[in-house]
Amino acid sequence: MQRPGPHNGECPRPAPRRTAFRSPWQNGIAERWIGSVRRELLDHSVVFNERHLRRLLGEYVAYYHQDRTHYALEKETPGGRLPSASQGAGAAIVARRRLGGLQHRYHWAA
Repeated sequence: MQRPGPHNGECPRPAPRRTAFRSPWQNGIAERWIGSVRRELLDHSVVFNERHLRRLLGEYVAYYHQDRTHYALEKETPGGRLPSASQGAGAAIVARRRLGGLQHRYHWAA
């Protein structure tokens, strides 16, 4: 097994480091993601058990990568969704429920 590094074409990754207890400024990326999960999902959901929480988090991660727009990506998604073409003046718009109806994605009806 080869180690990642410049010798085999992979970028080296920094070694993981422990952060101090209750020090959110030491890991701002994780803290920002946790804040998004709390505001957009957990503040509006009743979690019954760990299995339910894992299912909700799995749905949120899929929503986060496929449907949620990000300002840093110029209102695109990390998954790179393609905009649907307009079907004409009389075409209907269909809402696709995400996260049990907390969020929606809209597209033109076929």
